[in-house]
Amino acid sequence: MDDNSSSILAAASSPSGAGGLGFITVHAPATVANLVCGFDVLGLCLHEPYDIMDVRLLDEAKVIVRSADGYPLPEDPAQNTAGAPLIEMLKEVDENTGFEVLIHKRIKPGSGVGSSAASAAGAVVAANHLLGNRFSKEQLIQFAMFGEKVASGVKHADNIAPCIYGGVTLIRSIFPLDIIPLTTPDLFVTVVHPQIEVKTADARAILKHNVLLKDAIKQWGNVGGLVAGFLKEDYELIGRSLEDFIIEPVRSMLIPGFDELKKRCKNAGALGGGISGSGPSVFMLSKEEKTAQDVAQIMADVFTHLGIDFHTYLTKINGEGVMVQR
Repeated sequence: MDDNSSSILAAASSPSGAGGLGFITVHAPATVANLVCGFDVLGLCLHEPYDIMDVRLLDEAKVIVRSADGYPLPEDPAQNTAGAPLIEMLKEVDENTGFEVLIHKRIKPGSGVGSSAASAAGAVVAANHLLGNRFSKEQLIQFAMFGEKVASGVKHADNIAPCIYGGVTLIRSIFPLDIIPLTTPDLFVTVVHPQIEVKTADARAILKHNVLLKDAIKQWGNVGGLVAGFLKEDYELIGRSLEDFIIEPVRSMLIPGFDELKKRCKNAGALGGGISGSGPSVFMLSKEEKTAQDVAQIMADVFTHLGIDFHTYLTKINGEGVMVQR
């Protein structure tokens, strides 16, 4: 542990933190965005993996963000996915206050499971607790989206919203912001992260700017069916609706073995799934844990055969979101 890490963690040795200032630790979880057919409007929260973030209140108006594990982070907080949201938050705080953040990065950036969103959401949730919870969840999302803008150049909330609300969320609108929390289904989620790089900005750049009306109609039907499936807890409807005619056919070309993997997982009993966010991770939903385990083995077999290193996670949908550790 370096000196910077020691200085922040020392603040936790007393209930009020170093010098009487507040200190808090949060677990900021990974998320799956898009949910196949809901590009930029649907997302769900996972129990694992998650980042651990230690946040301390400062008595001066500045933001400091440091890495606990040596992972390189931008030193300028305005160019950091955790720092930029806190800068925006401080603009709404009429007092001489700042934040120091130490990030234990367990969600690898570029993995497609909301690494930047975890940093942004975790930072604002922790800061809000230190400020006495003066901001609403929607306000926290507004701040956190500045972190997503740093990461991809675009403000979007499909990872941020489930990370803050927990469960499954629908982003009906960004401007103005309108978030609808949906029923959290009791489903298992299997995720594989092949060790290849797919940058969010690059994955957005290859998308088509024009969509055929017939494809849009199919997509709208699937988004409506998926939302209805979550609300009714109709797992067969969820499975039928996990189909994408617009984004996945393009982005899947960036992920070796994707078509084979998806076909084999569904044949093994998975409800369905697809690319997590912009990739390269792929997720599958299953009703039974045994099915989810079989899916994990299929994922391992596919990428082992291709000679690509990978990590797999077998988890469930997290109904809480960012968790505060007192």
